[in-house]
Amino acid sequence: MPGEITYGRKRPLPACPNPLFLKWLTEWRDSAAEKNLKTQFVYQKAISSLKKYPLPLNSGKEAKILQNFGDSICKMLDDRLEKHYAECGEYMVVLNASSCDWAKKKKTGGKKQREYVPQRRSGGYAVLLTLYRDTKSPSSRGYMTKAELQKEAQPLCDKSFTLTDPNSKYTAWTSVSTLIQKELVIKTHSPARYSLTEKGLELAQRLEEAEDQGRADGFPRQVQASSNEEEEQEEAESETNPYIHGAAHRKQELVTELRRNGVNFDVRKLHIGDFLWIAQEKVQPVPGQLRIPQARELVLDYVVERKRMDDLCGSIIDGRFREQKFRLKRCGLRRPIYLVEDHGSAQHLSIPETTLQQAIVNTQVVDGFFIKRTKDVRESAAYLTIMTRYLQGIYSWKCDRSLRPDASSCILVEFKDFNEGAMKNKAQTVKEVFARQLMQISGVSGEKAAAILEKYSTPASLMSAYESCSSAEEKEKLLSSVKCGKLQRNLGPVLSKTISQLYCTKEPLS
Repeated sequence: MPGEITYGRKRPLPACPNPLFLKWLTEWRDSAAEKNLKTQFVYQKAISSLKKYPLPLNSGKEAKILQNFGDSICKMLDDRLEKHYAECGEYMVVLNASSCDWAKKKKTGGKKQREYVPQRRSGGYAVLLTLYRDTKSPSSRGYMTKAELQKEAQPLCDKSFTLTDPNSKYTAWTSVSTLIQKELVIKTHSPARYSLTEKGLELAQRLEEAEDQGRADGFPRQVQASSNEEEEQEEAESETNPYIHGAAHRKQELVTELRRNGVNFDVRKLHIGDFLWIAQEKVQPVPGQLRIPQARELVLDYVVERKRMDDLCGSIIDGRFREQKFRLKRCGLRRPIYLVEDHGSAQHLSIPETTLQQAIVNTQVVDGFFIKRTKDVRESAAYLTIMTRYLQGIYSWKCDRSLRPDASSCILVEFKDFNEGAMKNKAQTVKEVFARQLMQISGVSGEKAAAILEKYSTPASLMSAYESCSSAEEKEKLLSSVKCGKLQRNLGPVLSKTISQLYCTKEPLS
């Protein structure tokens, strides 16, 4: 007789260890299915793999170990996770098992999902409090503009509303879209005006009460709520000091580091470069004269152009990169330095990392600039500090040749003359305008434009040469044998033909 069949207790399903990743993958799958895209099957395979994995994942990159998770999906998860952090603070939200579509269906009368509450000192938190405090002000207009909101909310937020963090392409301002989606903030007019809804006003009031209570208790308090799935140089006896271009706000952090390193510097407007070193003359009173002679300022042969990786990317796209290099070559200082500062991962930029690396190498090999790579602002400040100490040692025993030709001397230009000569919008000669015009043609570098100008210094001289040609074919080959660069290579028939078409075609260019 067969033994009696026994039934054990059914083991409950484990809680979902990666609810956010599962939720986002499901959203992408459903969106692809609505558009009838085959990627829906890719997302479904990834969902199946994720459901089988019992451990929590801290990033999309970690999910690479799972089957059906490629580079594309992992990057999408990382980007979405960064956006979630920007909106809700850096806290991974752990949901109840009932939130996962593979767990048991939620029973009637189950635990009700509580409202969305932004993490303390996150972007959404700062925006809600700022708008609420504005409503309590007697001078309130009932709304705030984007610029006003960013300025007033910044002290309440740990992240910047205008600058991205390393390894991220989001700012604290990203959270505003979530507040609008949650119907906590309303956006109207153009330019945009932001104000609180009734629901947002109620939440902001509770946040303010919690903030007041936290100050009274001596520690910060967070409004208790469980997030739903969507929370988420130099003459003898002279001083050599660096001079800094003071136009950009982000240089303030570097200025702080230089002060910490004991570097004496001045902040002035430079028409080219970001940093340079000046030898200040130490003058002595002249017997019989009432006033002490004015000290001269002589610029050393070093100028630094600082580029953060995201700045470099932007300057390549809009053409500033090539123009700045061209102007640095012509500024009169013989030792230009490109200080390239890393800023998070290059994969978040709009240009491939290989293209950026190639641009940096070309700047050193082709243009002859010295390239210095640093990992952050502190390392950049350390490099500038070391350079200052080095130049002080090099130039401390030298003097201006105009004063003592027989002594150890060097030829330097005065700062006033240098800065005026480097002005971008000063009156230009026909030759300079012609050079800029040629450099707008794809493939024409500064060296190639200079080679053409050596033979034809003005557009009129080039046009005369074209008119003397007997055929269209001769016009196309006119510039092909022009020697360019250090290697004296030919300009080539392709560029020669392009330039001839530009200057010889009377009809509109197609």
